[in-house]
Amino acid sequence: MTSKTHTCVLSLAELLQDNPPPQPAFVEPGLLPKQGILFVGGEPKVGKSLLVVNLALALAAGSARTGFQIPNPRRVLICQFELPTDQFAARLVCMRRPIGAAADENLFVDTRSCGHLLSSTQGLRHFLAAAQAAEADVIVLDPLYSAHDQDENDTRAMAALCHTLLRLRDASRAALIVVHHVRKSVSRHEIGSAFRGSSALHAVGDTYMLMTRRAATANMIELRFQLRYGAPLQPKSLALDPASLWFSPSDEPIPRPSAQRKVDTGDVRQAVLDLENETTYSELRQKIMTNAACSRRTAQLAIKRALQNGVLLRDNGQYRLPF
Repeated sequence: MTSKTHTCVLSLAELLQDNPPPQPAFVEPGLLPKQGILFVGGEPKVGKSLLVVNLALALAAGSARTGFQIPNPRRVLICQFELPTDQFAARLVCMRRPIGAAADENLFVDTRSCGHLLSSTQGLRHFLAAAQAAEADVIVLDPLYSAHDQDENDTRAMAALCHTLLRLRDASRAALIVVHHVRKSVSRHEIGSAFRGSSALHAVGDTYMLMTRRAATANMIELRFQLRYGAPLQPKSLALDPASLWFSPSDEPIPRPSAQRKVDTGDVRQAVLDLENETTYSELRQKIMTNAACSRRTAQLAIKRALQNGVLLRDNGQYRLPF
């Protein structure tokens, strides 16, 4: 029998023994895996912070009140940077009434999170110490842009920030719920790519949840999901009760999105004309996305076809029509 010289090489039996089947996610179905990272985004004032605190309370109480499956209560640490502590406490008092004391022993608030930056060594130590003090299973960061000082348009800077999120996750052994803002002019077909710094975020997030306002009905939102490792989830419709500040599942059906129209060379030509016949690639792509309500990928393919067909010319980094 061959002696083992490479302990990192395991037989199938050894691999399965060392890696038993994964435990249920903290939020099912697969929305927040153990030590996973969930990004929550949406347009301004859509209710991201309210929903995330609802989710934190539901996790702490082991409650399905928000319409998500919570298999077991979890210890949750909230690090929020927008409201003064007294105002945040008043919000929690309002949300606590419908569930009573169910979350009292499992929900924790970092009252000194403001001013600490994940992008600094001292700031990261602060959040780790807070997570250890709470023995947190889940850490909420709301919003991400208040916890760093990096350029969100710089992919390298965002990659470094994402590495810091991974360090926080690994050192605390906790799952992360991160509230982050989205780009402008996001099409309905975008989810994970809608987040600022998305090219870097796609390498770190396990799940992306995008909130949009249902314009036809007050206090109604639609949630759409993207899971890196799980089966796609159907959109979910929630309604906000202004008295309790809780979102709950709505019986109102979600309208089906209209079929995405194919973007052709005519759309590219019109976008160039709108930009006065000389533009950069990123400006042209964004203009096509806005005009045609399409995804970034669709716009890129349209530009590529227009170049191949001679409808569009590239000259010293600028794009123009051939006349």
